[in-house]
Amino acid sequence: MSSALQAVVMPDVEQVAVAYLKGVLPSGTNVGTEWPPSLESKLAAGVVSVTLGGGGSRQKPVTADRTLDIDVLAATKKQARDLAALVSAQMIAAQGTTHGTARIYGVGETSMIWLPFQAAAETDPIPRYVLVMSIVVRPT
Repeated sequence: MSSALQAVVMPDVEQVAVAYLKGVLPSGTNVGTEWPPSLESKLAAGVVSVTLGGGGSRQKPVTADRTLDIDVLAATKKQARDLAALVSAQMIAAQGTTHGTARIYGVGETSMIWLPFQAAAETDPIPRYVLVMSIVVRPT
């Protein structure tokens, strides 16, 4: 007796989150999956970089539970903190909606830590928060 499951390709949650955040964050905020070239010149408007942190299937083959690591950099610590809080709030607000190829069932904030980035010993640290969020999705 064979009970083969149907193959289901889960959505690319990095791209889903990036597309969603581009539409809800303030105009000019640099949103992507990598830090942009000339990072320092983008700090005034803020930089948000979303990367996949791991995860697996929650209910095979129906949903995927993924972790997103979101770097938030800005010109000042307050600006970086405020932008990180806005990213978290907007991601949580996406729960129950459909974006691109994904239906978002659940979103949660796991942690938000202060982790300034220092490119080299002779440079000043760049204000940065690292936001870790979980997201449960399924294909549309």
